[in-house]
Amino acid sequence: MDRPPEPSFDTVLVVDFGAQYAQLIARRVREARVYSEIVPHTVTAAAVAARRPAAIILSGGPKSVHVDGAPLLDPAIYQLGVPVLGICYGAQLIAQQLGGEVARGGRGEYGRTRATRVGAPSTLLPDTAGDGLDVWMSHFDAVVRVPDGFVAVASTPDAPVAAFEDPARRVWAVQWHPEVVHSEAGQTLLEQFLWRSARCRPNWTDVSIIDAAVDAVRAQVGDQRVVCGLSGGVDSSVAAALVHRAVGAQLTCIYVDTGLMRKGESEQVVDTFRRHQGIELIHVRAAERFFDRLAGVIDPEEKRKVIGEVFIRLFEEHAGGITDARYLVQGTLYPDVIESGTSDAARIKSHHNVGGLPDDMDFELVEPLRNLFKDEVRRVGTELGLPDEIVWRQPFPGPGLGVRIIGEVTPGKVAILQEADAIVREEIRAAGLEREIWQAFAVLPDIRSVGVMGDERTYAHPIIVRAVTSDDAMTADWARLPYDLLERLSSRIINEVAGVNRVAYDVTSKPPGTIEWE
Repeated sequence: MDRPPEPSFDTVLVVDFGAQYAQLIARRVREARVYSEIVPHTVTAAAVAARRPAAIILSGGPKSVHVDGAPLLDPAIYQLGVPVLGICYGAQLIAQQLGGEVARGGRGEYGRTRATRVGAPSTLLPDTAGDGLDVWMSHFDAVVRVPDGFVAVASTPDAPVAAFEDPARRVWAVQWHPEVVHSEAGQTLLEQFLWRSARCRPNWTDVSIIDAAVDAVRAQVGDQRVVCGLSGGVDSSVAAALVHRAVGAQLTCIYVDTGLMRKGESEQVVDTFRRHQGIELIHVRAAERFFDRLAGVIDPEEKRKVIGEVFIRLFEEHAGGITDARYLVQGTLYPDVIESGTSDAARIKSHHNVGGLPDDMDFELVEPLRNLFKDEVRRVGTELGLPDEIVWRQPFPGPGLGVRIIGEVTPGKVAILQEADAIVREEIRAAGLEREIWQAFAVLPDIRSVGVMGDERTYAHPIIVRAVTSDDAMTADWARLPYDLLERLSSRIINEVAGVNRVAYDVTSKPPGTIEWE
């Protein structure tokens, strides 16, 4: 496992038992200004002890503690003296492993329910809880007898032991999910555990994150040259700004202008990093080369391959001119690290966020964001002085507008889509919905439709507007935009974008659809 970025930060280890909420728990801990990392349930007591964590949180999980192959925790971890909080499955596992009893429930308990205080005063439940809390449950089994030395401190109609604790042993447990917003005072409960029970220091702040990352980059890079493939997206932009804070003129960014960016985006990226950030930037204007290679290409996967391959070759050509560069900045985030299941990568992999760099490039990676979640990256970007237009930019596919044009990609189609897409984003922003919408954009399908404009028949392109809400892009729901906003979008696009005579709105969620059309 990686060590924390700076020894002065207390670390909370979130043990993952296969729960959909493990990442959410880690994020909630960081919202309490305490550093957290996710580790698998197979972690050994020796590995935990080597990390010297300030606290451990056991996540929920989909299995019953009674089934064969149910995930377990190394029992020796309980003997380390590190404060432990069990949540849902984690609470049941504590009860079972330490000598209590978990019974198969007669019925499950799902959704909102009322947890009532019982027994002795609790050192875990929030002081503001009064006689009880409205909490969010998701379990079938239930703890019916606590281990020796523990006391039950809360119950629900279907869970006689909804929370229990042994402060002397420094172990606490709750059957409900305090990490979800549906649980009343859930964040307060977590903070009470972290700050009061575990005595964690709340010093994981934006400024301290930047200071630690700057020190780490300087220690890694020394006086060597660094190159960054700048895509204009949030992750690569914040990574570049952070590395520039650390090593200044040692950094050179390469921005490949594919001609497939949104309206005004290339100019904004170049202006931000050259003029406002003072970063050396190589601006590669390559639209013609991309359009030449895309001529006649219709299949979406083939388009992606063409765009990625041209990008790679251009990056190689221009990075090759920086002969003394040994390091490459990559905007890897913590969810990427969790999902890959690996620690350090010695070489650049094809999933690199600027478009898929070749495996045989012998750069050493500099990944200043690899310990951060997306919301932390945005806050760090703001602290570094990046404009909101960069920091709060909506996700944008690597191949750009090339996969929002159905069929062949041509300069004329790109020009139409850029104008329509600019109107969509402008109206979403004017309506105050920019930060509520995960993505909002325009799609140009490979069809034409009949219309009437100025008493004359037209045969022009339709535009499809796509807007979705999501937390992580794994699933998404179509956004219920107000009718008057949809009317403005339609009216402006038809009246202001030449070659368009119809606007449609996509009301498909993911699944069964995808967010992008290609």
